[in-house]
Amino acid sequence: MSYIPFTEEEKQRANSVDLVDFLQRQGEQLIRSGHEWRWKRHDSVTIRGSEWFRHSRKEGGHAIDFVQRFYDMDFPEAVTFLLGGEGGLEWNQTEKSAPPPKKDFALPEANPDMRRVFAYLLKQRFIDPSVLSYFAREHLIYEDKEYHNAVFVGVDENSIPRHAHKRGTYTKGEPYKGNVEGSDPKYSFHYIGEDDTLYVFEAPIDMLSFISLHLKDWQKHSYVTLDGVSEHAMLQQLKSHPNLKNIVLCLDHDEAGIEATGRLKDILAEHDYYDPAYMDIPVLQSRYKDWNEDIKAKHGITPIPAGEHPKLVLLPEICENLSSVCETLSAVPDPAAVIREYHRRLTPLVDSEKLAAANSEIVGACLQKMAAGALLSAQRELRQMERPETVGQLIGNLRDSYRPHLDRGWMRTKAADIREDAVNIDRQSLAPGIRTLQDRQTLVSDYMRLALDCIKAQLFVRLELSQPLQAPKESALNFKMSL
Repeated sequence: MSYIPFTEEEKQRANSVDLVDFLQRQGEQLIRSGHEWRWKRHDSVTIRGSEWFRHSRKEGGHAIDFVQRFYDMDFPEAVTFLLGGEGGLEWNQTEKSAPPPKKDFALPEANPDMRRVFAYLLKQRFIDPSVLSYFAREHLIYEDKEYHNAVFVGVDENSIPRHAHKRGTYTKGEPYKGNVEGSDPKYSFHYIGEDDTLYVFEAPIDMLSFISLHLKDWQKHSYVTLDGVSEHAMLQQLKSHPNLKNIVLCLDHDEAGIEATGRLKDILAEHDYYDPAYMDIPVLQSRYKDWNEDIKAKHGITPIPAGEHPKLVLLPEICENLSSVCETLSAVPDPAAVIREYHRRLTPLVDSEKLAAANSEIVGACLQKMAAGALLSAQRELRQMERPETVGQLIGNLRDSYRPHLDRGWMRTKAADIREDAVNIDRQSLAPGIRTLQDRQTLVSDYMRLALDCIKAQLFVRLELSQPLQAPKESALNFKMSL
């Protein structure tokens, strides 16, 4: 579709379309989940008003992004469609389906006994009886009267309940999970011990499972659950207990858990709980998907396997291919010219994801040549700064600096990042005059940023556009320049 100059009011109106109304009119099935809706066809996607979130990939946005992602439209097509287009459809706006006001927090009424909860946690989840009995005596775990859910209580510094997570105890079908309305996420289920170690988990059963697997002196340590992967409860406990200096991240061994671990490390560094230049936050991973699956395996039940992050699995292959391309281009006298040439070839191919998918092999080849040109250019600058590094060392630096939780966005976003990198490099490398040491350091950083952004785009091509990643073929991209 050709460019359409939408007004800001039109873009805002399109972005405010109620996605529940939109999907229901497409014949899609939605399942209510608190104030949100879960899309049955993509069960990791939740909807609330004009906002959506894909939990499996930790990405989200508003109506325009949603239509682009799930209905394969570019920006003009998505906005036109949401505004009604030629069909004249009028979608509901989010103001018409605002959620009800938030209720005050109150614990569910307790059942006179805990038979169902004990049976579920002991026989189905294999939590150690002494651990479960401790939390039950402290009134931090109980059974609710109405639905017989397990209720995990989080208290504040004065032992006043501020949070409650409910977990269904029925073993058939998908169990109910949810927080009591009005729960304060800063005070999710936790235990504070005497020493300086805080173990961090996603959910209460993960925490109880870990303790059950590591019973020795467990009450000396501290443990906190994140109400998912939110950082608020962890930060609150660190703020309330300054003695907690040793933080251990124990999130699920899957794609989401790996990304959340990286994100939490960044948050801890931002709050000055550690300096990544001098140390790292310890990470403990379960052998299987989570700590409860490890317990199940010990009791002879086939566990859900761990899931590695697909981008981290592919990264070594991409780096190996990049090393080969660098070797091929090592004799080129001006590697910066390689960047300009292949960026020129890449630009028309990434105008849309449809076009990029149709030309994924060539797109991948352009990205590899640009990344190689950037690394060779960085290497040249470093030599002139009397800080020589091999291509292998530079690629190793790139591999170590890659963080999947920071690798967000679709092809158009990645293309925009690469374009900005290329513009910055051209502005510096083509500027007249003698470069200062600071100029060279900045240029090296920009070359390395471009190489990393090209790697991110290659990962997207491989994983999202479903095309095999290959080393660039000279027959497909015959690189001819007057040297």
